[in-house]
Amino acid sequence: MSDTEYVEEVIVDEEIDVTVAGGELDVEDCLKTVFQNALAVDGLARGLREASKALSSGLGELCVLCDACTEPEYIKLVEALCNQEDVKHVDIVRVSDAKKLGEWAGLCVLDREGNARKVVGCSCVVITNWGADSTERETLLSLFSE
Repeated sequence: MSDTEYVEEVIVDEEIDVTVAGGELDVEDCLKTVFQNALAVDGLARGLREASKALSSGLGELCVLCDACTEPEYIKLVEALCNQEDVKHVDIVRVSDAKKLGEWAGLCVLDREGNARKVVGCSCVVITNWGADSTERETLLSLFSE
């Protein structure tokens, strides 16, 4: 990967709000819904090993990467796999909290009230199958088409 290549990213910390017919959606809400839909059809690759397999085989649709990762090689690897020329380009969304990303990706135990317990942090999640169509999916895709 050269220093002049452009990586298209959306950083969630900036609180981008998108107005839709029902009200406003932010990127975090869109990611939660899209992850739930993808998880229902086994469409998530969670962690470096699964994510790298999905990205190198061309199955990746969207990559969500955590900024709190302490290994710069990890981030470089994921960015390089997302920008491969022989495989389709995969857009990257960055989030700040690994625990929150792990909770969204289903790496937790839910108690009786539906609250997340024993959340495992996750540095990278790749969506391989979107599942059901939703306005949240279209909202995320429209962020990258601009």
